[in-house]
Amino acid sequence: MFFASDNSGPVHPRIMEALMEANQGHAMAYGADALMDEVRARIRDIFEAPEAAVYLVATGTAANALALATLAQPWQTVFCSPVAHIHEDECNAPEFYTGGAKLTLVGDTDRISAEALRAAIEAEETRGVHGPQRGPVSLTSVTERGTVYGLDELRAVTAVARDYGLPVHLDGARFANALAALDCSPAEMTWKAGIDAVSFGGTKNGCMGVEAVIFFDPAHAWEFELRRKRGAHLFSKHRYLSAQMAGYLRDGLWLDMARQANANCARLVAGLRAAGMEFLHDPQANMAFPILPLRTHRRLHEAGAAYHLWNGTLDGDDPDQPIAARLVCDWSISSDEIDCFLNLLRA
Repeated sequence: MFFASDNSGPVHPRIMEALMEANQGHAMAYGADALMDEVRARIRDIFEAPEAAVYLVATGTAANALALATLAQPWQTVFCSPVAHIHEDECNAPEFYTGGAKLTLVGDTDRISAEALRAAIEAEETRGVHGPQRGPVSLTSVTERGTVYGLDELRAVTAVARDYGLPVHLDGARFANALAALDCSPAEMTWKAGIDAVSFGGTKNGCMGVEAVIFFDPAHAWEFELRRKRGAHLFSKHRYLSAQMAGYLRDGLWLDMARQANANCARLVAGLRAAGMEFLHDPQANMAFPILPLRTHRRLHEAGAAYHLWNGTLDGDDPDQPIAARLVCDWSISSDEIDCFLNLLRA
């Protein structure tokens, strides 16, 4: 009953097999391996973007920070949601890698609206040389609250960014889960919707530790390569990143795992709703925030359930205190584990 994070799940056996295969003999270093050629070709095919520049790093923070550093100047600001991972969970890495570009928080929800973005953009570049200049927009889907931008929402936001000549980055740590929820093509969710660069996640969806950075305009390629090397994120034994991503992409494994994770969450959410639980946010992919009484949280934790409390602790005095949980499903959670959790909840 492990719902703490999709970072905590096992590596898919097929990805482990790809790593074992890559571990035979010698291969060229620093991304010159044959597996990286395969990865590059597969991603370009999947995204219908034959000219896209494709790179690998080991962490989502590196993917986001280096991508934004490539799109932003140090005197600019990056527009993002107030709960964006780049704001709340990356220890100022974007500011560090951009050389000091700030973050401007847009709106008060996890999904940026076109109207809120326009207002935030208009509020910058109002003090000449004394204030930050307008920079890239960074969106997240699946968001940190488990919701997904619809295609119309993406198009509306990117249209505003284009009005001001600003590039748009998509933090896709859970890109596959968002795609599975939308049931569209990767191209429709990215460059066809106005996205310029994507952090394409693998770690949360069955890989050991690999993320792709995709620029649909290859003019950014050389700068990103320099920033990745300078930032100490270019692996010498790069084939082990390539092998993970190659195994991830072969035969649609990446999307199969995301669909399974979303289906696991849907099963969990259905059981929670049947038990009368309400949610902080509408669950749309593989993450849910149900509100449970403190007494129920205690019982679940005592029985071995692993998940995070969102707005409280187990140490409260009122057993009826409503506290939200953050429940995340990955591809490997079994139906038996979900049903066991629900049975304990209803006990």
